[in-house]
Amino acid sequence: VITSLSLSPCRTRNLRKAPSPNYKEKLLFLYLYFFSVSLEKVLGISTSSSSGLTSDPNSGLIAYPAGCVIVLLQPKTNNQTHIINTSRKPFSALAFSHDGKYLVTGESGHKPCVRVWEVGGAQVSEVQSHKYGVSCVAFSTNSSYIVSVGYQHDMTVSVWDWRKGSIIASNKVSSRVFAVSFSQDNSYFVTAGNRHVKFWYLDASKERRVNSTVPLIGRSGLLGDHKNSIFTGVACGCGLMASSTYCITSSGLLCLFNSRRQLESWVDLKTSSASCLAVSDNFIFCGCADGVIRVFSPSNLQYIATLQRPHRLGVDLSQTVPQG
Repeated sequence: VITSLSLSPCRTRNLRKAPSPNYKEKLLFLYLYFFSVSLEKVLGISTSSSSGLTSDPNSGLIAYPAGCVIVLLQPKTNNQTHIINTSRKPFSALAFSHDGKYLVTGESGHKPCVRVWEVGGAQVSEVQSHKYGVSCVAFSTNSSYIVSVGYQHDMTVSVWDWRKGSIIASNKVSSRVFAVSFSQDNSYFVTAGNRHVKFWYLDASKERRVNSTVPLIGRSGLLGDHKNSIFTGVACGCGLMASSTYCITSSGLLCLFNSRRQLESWVDLKTSSASCLAVSDNFIFCGCADGVIRVFSPSNLQYIATLQRPHRLGVDLSQTVPQG
């Protein structure tokens, strides 16, 4: 990805002395040397999990990483704007604040930062608490706090007050984590991963805080017969089901945890694999293999519908409408 470049013509004397192993590379270098280049559009996405794709329910804006660039896509107009990471580290995770005004990002690479951006592109805060990379991030429901989880070898989960730029609570996590979700009342958040569902209680941690970072208080979910499952997505309930937590497994199960952290019930998604989910007051949307999205009821996990898949690129819809 190339962003704006501006090079001084007074350096052409040194350019003649620079070795060039390839004629085409030299022409490209000359072009970049004398002309200013700006990023207009990005094709592709660089993420392998649901933590690398997010949307703002208020505006419909979609955000995803492409190397060291965050693409902000307005799907109704197909227009893109971009956020450039000046540190040149690739983005690995991102999430919108609940009011849609801010975006939090995590990076991969040595000593990565967690950064907060205005949607317009200005960076407003950053903190460095991980060593190798950030696997997932999330805003609290009131947008006061951010939780970030490091890569498997980092084994750190941190909560920080992003407006002050300070970490308020942190602890170790022994499993690989794929997803994180804050509760509706901001009192706890849940991480999900490889044989791992854990509830982290922020209120209990804050009570122990004086003026320094304190250990997060965590309690493992009671997985029962599914203790060896890989949990690829998690979402805390809302509305009447605010005390419930929903997870999906890589094998294609949708699980409901009650307020006592017990795996109360589960349902088979009838798919070879599942990777993400989203929860509203009335629906649970589960992302399954082959682009299939199945819809369930939050109260009892009753099946509601399977959403119609979008048409493939290049399909002429006018030819598929029956005549007469």
